[in-house]
Amino acid sequence: MSEQNYQNHRKIDPKFHKALTVLALITLILSVTFIIQNIVDQWLLSLVVLFMLLTLLLVGSIVRLYALKVQDRVIRAEENFRHYRLTGNLLDPELTTAQVIALRFASDEEYLDLAERAKAENLKPDDIKKAIQNWRADHHRV
Repeated sequence: MSEQNYQNHRKIDPKFHKALTVLALITLILSVTFIIQNIVDQWLLSLVVLFMLLTLLLVGSIVRLYALKVQDRVIRAEENFRHYRLTGNLLDPELTTAQVIALRFASDEEYLDLAERAKAENLKPDDIKKAIQNWRADHHRV
């Protein structure tokens, strides 16, 4: 794997971000076309198609949201353990989950100072990532 840094750390999953998005867009266009053409003659079927489309879109986005929330919880637990391993103390609970997720990229050498700065200066996650000098890759997050 290539070296990860601020410029290339965002991950795109082609199956989700490209294929599924294109399929959802095509389905949306075809469904709306069907509804417009058939609302008068087949209004019940048109409503079924509309509700199925909305249901699928809602389920897809909820499933994605749940997966991201689980990843966030795992990262928070890992970083809490990492902080405990380095200091003997748990992470400051005032750090937001987004800040902790950004801190995971910091090397052990700069992690503690950056965690303190993040809390003291209320750094945004993007600012935390930009402040990292020695990037610690995370190739597992999707």
